[in-house]
Amino acid sequence: MRVLMFSLLFALIGYAALGQVSGKLTDMAGKPISYATASLLKATDSVSVRSTLTGENGEYSLGNVPPGKYLLRFSSVGYSVLFTSSFELAANQPLKDMDTQILRENSKQLNEIVIRADKPLLMQRADGTVINVENSVMTKGSSALEVLERSPGVVIDHQNNGLILNGKSGVMVMLNGKPIRMALDQVVRMLGGMSANEIAKIELLTSPSAAYDADGNAGLINIVTKKSEKQGTNGSASLTAGYGYGVKATGGLSLDHNTGKTNWYGSYNYSHDKTYSDFHAVGTEQEPLLGGWASSDFVSIDNPVLNNHQATLGLDLKPVEGLVIGGSLNYNNSNNTVHTSNKGVYLVPPDNIYRLNATVDGFNYWRNVTSNLYAEKQFTKGRKLSLNIDHINYKNDYHIDVLSSFLDQNSDQAGNNDTLFSPRAKGLANTHISIWAPKIDYTKVFGSKLILAGGLKATQTRTNSESAIQNLVNGAYVSRPSAVNQILMKEEIGAAYSSLSYKPDRSTELMAGLRYEYSTTRISDLLAVSSLANRNLGMWFPSILLTKKINNDSEWSLSYSKRISRPSYNDLASYVTYNGPASVNTGNPLLKPTVTNNLKLGYNYHGYAFAALLSRDDNPIARNQIVYTADRMQMAVSPQNMLYQNNLAFQANIPISPTAWWDMSYNLNAGWHQFKIEYTPQPAERTYFSYNLNTMQVFKLPAKLSIELSGYYNSPFYNGSRKVDGYGVLNAGIRKVLKNNNGSLQLSLSDPLHTNVIGSYFGKLTQEAFDLKSHVDFHTESSQYMVIKLSYSKSFGVTTSTRRIKIDKNALEESERIGH
Repeated sequence: MRVLMFSLLFALIGYAALGQVSGKLTDMAGKPISYATASLLKATDSVSVRSTLTGENGEYSLGNVPPGKYLLRFSSVGYSVLFTSSFELAANQPLKDMDTQILRENSKQLNEIVIRADKPLLMQRADGTVINVENSVMTKGSSALEVLERSPGVVIDHQNNGLILNGKSGVMVMLNGKPIRMALDQVVRMLGGMSANEIAKIELLTSPSAAYDADGNAGLINIVTKKSEKQGTNGSASLTAGYGYGVKATGGLSLDHNTGKTNWYGSYNYSHDKTYSDFHAVGTEQEPLLGGWASSDFVSIDNPVLNNHQATLGLDLKPVEGLVIGGSLNYNNSNNTVHTSNKGVYLVPPDNIYRLNATVDGFNYWRNVTSNLYAEKQFTKGRKLSLNIDHINYKNDYHIDVLSSFLDQNSDQAGNNDTLFSPRAKGLANTHISIWAPKIDYTKVFGSKLILAGGLKATQTRTNSESAIQNLVNGAYVSRPSAVNQILMKEEIGAAYSSLSYKPDRSTELMAGLRYEYSTTRISDLLAVSSLANRNLGMWFPSILLTKKINNDSEWSLSYSKRISRPSYNDLASYVTYNGPASVNTGNPLLKPTVTNNLKLGYNYHGYAFAALLSRDDNPIARNQIVYTADRMQMAVSPQNMLYQNNLAFQANIPISPTAWWDMSYNLNAGWHQFKIEYTPQPAERTYFSYNLNTMQVFKLPAKLSIELSGYYNSPFYNGSRKVDGYGVLNAGIRKVLKNNNGSLQLSLSDPLHTNVIGSYFGKLTQEAFDLKSHVDFHTESSQYMVIKLSYSKSFGVTTSTRRIKIDKNALEESERIGH
């Protein structure tokens, strides 16, 4: 039934033959007018159907137009608005060439120019996909992680706090173009506490240029927050109330004051979430602590309460013409209570039965402060120099108290009264990360055909972490030597890059870059006074992107890039955290970085985008794998290197507008993967096919109502030796724009069909440590409880100053790339 449901959801719905309107826009002298707005209006009531911008040559094209009577409206800064006479598109004549339209210059000075145009939810670029999430009904009241999960090609592993992009786990997450250099599970937790109200767009970059860090073999995810460019004092406010397992609430306020020479901006968001998750695991294994072969049935229920604060403060100054200096401060704080209940039954032939009953209570506090100072100088003759200094200070404190009983069939405590079977335990983990990242970039424009760029960057990371598991033995808390750690990691990365953009003609562009990075990584065990890792790695990372426009509606692209995913601190450090008497979580100091070569062929046609990707990953990292501890008495859950993974993938983005009031979007990421592993007792090799489907339906109704239906389905896939079942989710939302600029109301339902259940297996692919065979069903909150949220948002402010707007192509493209 579930497969049928998602098959029906993603099936294309029949629609009438769609047409296309195209033409060219010039001034009185016949010079093309670039970046003017061309709007298609209904002839009967002048309701806007869709809009676009003219290209560099003044040409425009509006597609997916159903039959009917229309007229065009053209507008551009400094010109009078032009309306065409009405015309008709018929099913047997769907193409309309409007020839050349001429705009007259407007000599009157305007006090204010307001241009409103809705960007499409998904925009395809040669280097990846842009998701304009602020246009989605589901964004308000959501977390950044929830918005990311609804993005095409993105899979969230809720059970292990993992993130997968296009079938790979080596993802670098960035915030406003700056890498978040924390362990992936910490990044996922941070995104789960970050409000999406202030997010403007998300960039999924599969072919990033050499100007970006080489980290992220699967690609880059850049989260771009909102930043107003309007002059005057402006702002927005939002409130969300919701309920699922427990109460949910979000509130936010943003303000911006821009005089033209100074721009103050700031925002604050708070969220509260009483949530739920559980997993049910059944399996068999050889269990040395229990004396042999055992079967188990284990249930864990987690009821955390999450409280998150997020604040931003920034200032941009323009003291003289061509010079911009500024800085920003971003603060994230999460104070979460932990309450977990674990129950398990272990059967050991012939007649031994053990029962585990444990509660885990504690708190997890983390704080992240990111500061930035920058200066940008625009010289004459197309020269630009920019300086950036970033500092990140991250601190995490995690404390738990464990009260447990592990009893045999006679209700006696199993094992000896030692650190493995103690009824009381404490878990302590403190991490402090400090990162400095200065960089300098220089750009030189040579005429209209060539742009050269280059830069230097240094990143220095210092991570200090302490962890311990203390068990109550004979009235005192003691620790096994292997369960106490104090680890120090120092990592330094120096990088230099150069790139060029060459346009031999209007339809062809070549972008090529070469980046060199040299890294040193030192990890020391301060308690044992020993070195865990001492590595030096220097590597070249070339990239090339060739695009060829066939006409205004179609474009080919071909790209190659080499990238790397370095193990994080949590991946490498051999600390131990409490997981139960039979298993622990730990790192792997022998972990190698993943190096990937990517080749991509893309084709865009009139808003439709298709791509084929071929890649080879050497030493890909699979997290949360099962291996033996050194004494072979416990399982260790740790990251491991696969030998390789080959990938052949296909991507498609298909936007459809059957009518002026209905917009559809269908996205497919599918491919074959072949990998080999040797860290299991029996090596294994597997080739499999997987896919991710993502869709959105937006209905624009009268009275300023809009309804959004969205959903995704992830097919079965592998994470190392762990097999994950397929699963999918449907979401729904409705928005009402209130009259007289009084804001809007949004009502959203997350997973109303309760399908967000993630099943996984160990022992299906090959033999695991202790001959483990297990099946785990992980239930998110929405799979058990209806999650409903009601949001109110309002923008306010006054634009006071008059300014001249100059549109520069290179600046516009750079603005789209970095989100400023």
